[in-house]
Amino acid sequence: MSPATAAAPVMKPWIEAMHAYVPGKAGAGGVAVVAKLSSNENPWGPSPLAVAAMQNVVAQGHRYPDPASTALRDALGAKFGVDPAHIICGTGSDEILHMIASAFAGPGDEIIHVRHGFAVYEGATRRVGATPVVVPDVDYAADIDAILAAVTPLTRIIYLANPNNPTGTLLPAADIRRLHAGLRRDVILVLDCAYAEFVEGDYEDGFTLAQAAPNLIVTRTFSKIHGLAAQRVGWAVAPLAIIAALDRVRGPFNVTSTGQAAAVASLGDDAHIAMVRAETIRLRGWLAGEIAALGNAGLRAIPSACNFLLVEFPEDGPVTAAAANQHLLESGIICRYLAVQDMPRCLRISIGTEAETQAVAAALRAFVGSAA
Repeated sequence: MSPATAAAPVMKPWIEAMHAYVPGKAGAGGVAVVAKLSSNENPWGPSPLAVAAMQNVVAQGHRYPDPASTALRDALGAKFGVDPAHIICGTGSDEILHMIASAFAGPGDEIIHVRHGFAVYEGATRRVGATPVVVPDVDYAADIDAILAAVTPLTRIIYLANPNNPTGTLLPAADIRRLHAGLRRDVILVLDCAYAEFVEGDYEDGFTLAQAAPNLIVTRTFSKIHGLAAQRVGWAVAPLAIIAALDRVRGPFNVTSTGQAAAVASLGDDAHIAMVRAETIRLRGWLAGEIAALGNAGLRAIPSACNFLLVEFPEDGPVTAAAANQHLLESGIICRYLAVQDMPRCLRISIGTEAETQAVAAALRAFVGSAA
């Protein structure tokens, strides 16, 4: 067969079955943006110490970054009481989630995640040719018994965000420990804790278990409370054998020099992190109250432990999530309409600054009023 008549390249069937990740909107369709509340970003930005640290290393842009993120791993270890040998860093926690699937699963294997979980889990599963096993939840919260019942001899990994994105729901520490205790030791539990800093009360951070058990990985990120989303810095705590496996599939020089420097500096700015946490929790509670006041129109805010609220709307009638999303866009407010994740009744609204949060509440009140 001549080159001119040869067939075109064909992607693997499991890649063809994937859907590209759909990020939150960045624009409002030509309307001036009043508030971008679609991506769970930190609206107050990074620590000034982190900005200065990035500026200090920009001139070294011709040098490759430390491939092992040594200073960052040391700083994380000191901050959280974790042996740095148990820490690995990635291009956001997303890269680490993909690395886990690459290292431990493939065609013929199963990976479990909950129905209303982070979209990256299915992508990481399909990327390696494994089979996603989707477990139903209970009122947007993970069901531990259903997860355990879904485990088969083919199960290799369970992805579980706690608190969960996009629902904001939180499982108590006892449930996390019960889930881990109920698994075979060759099934990896990935505890995705991207929003851990916004939790109040009972919480299992997993760090102790991840250094002692053979099958628990905890992932964290600098994209949320640290305000370093553009720098793409994530990290994980895991058993040494798992760290060794992940290092085999980790991209070389994967975390930039600016990202590493910013992350180290941010870890040292307790005052900035405390401010972001306090304001987020305060405004989250205020916005939840504003939405509760619209309950007669059928709106419901799911209790959240994250820096966003999931708002459920009636299935039909004038006050739907799709109509609310359009009204908000026309008002210059960008939220995350979750029809793309099979949640057509829901909007996910990130917590913004006080002015942004008040603007979205006012826009929702106006929307409900106009539909009455």
